[in-house]
Amino acid sequence: MLVKSYHRSMSTWRYIVSGLFLAAAPVVLFGLISFSTWKIRTVQLQPEPPKNSTVAAASGQAPIAIDTTGIKTQVQPGDARYLIVTNFLQRHDSPLKPYDYYGRALVEVADRYNLDYRLLPAIMMQESNLCKSIPPGSNNCLGFGVHANGTLTFESYEAGFDRAAREIKERYIDQGLTTPEDIMRKYTPSSNGSWAFSVNQWIVEMEYNDRQLAREERTNNNLLEYVE
Repeated sequence: MLVKSYHRSMSTWRYIVSGLFLAAAPVVLFGLISFSTWKIRTVQLQPEPPKNSTVAAASGQAPIAIDTTGIKTQVQPGDARYLIVTNFLQRHDSPLKPYDYYGRALVEVADRYNLDYRLLPAIMMQESNLCKSIPPGSNNCLGFGVHANGTLTFESYEAGFDRAAREIKERYIDQGLTTPEDIMRKYTPSSNGSWAFSVNQWIVEMEYNDRQLAREERTNNNLLEYVE
């Protein structure tokens, strides 16, 4: 009788322990999964903020920091070139607004004709103070086709960019005129050198967002540097 009672008691405890184990198993399993997920999430570190060159946000608000080291000519999401041009337009209070729209338009037309993305904005700065001083209604910011016999006009700023980019590519870059000094001799032959001097300065200032650096590091820029 005592033996039966003992076995009966042990069976009862086995049922109780088994029940507790079955009840606790989902909780333990859930905890292990949650812990593993938490561990995975904690190792997904965010990259450090970019450094070096300061450019404007696409919204046209306060400048943001972005690393432009090694930028080439492929347009991709996050491409800093159009932000560099955007910041240049904003910095000099160009009438080309919204800045981010025209910043992107200038980079896209440069890519269309395989030009250095800095060239058109630098010429625009020299010729018209980034479109502030142009013949009324001409949409001609690059001084292209402006002479004593009349002024070449365009239906939009973008049309002016496109025509100038195509002509500069075909008649200058493809003919071996690949620096501002080379271009000056044909683009504005009456210049005493000041045209190329200024275009070179604007190119450096635009890229590094630094006026003083542009004055100190002004060189005759190689316009094939950022072209594949």
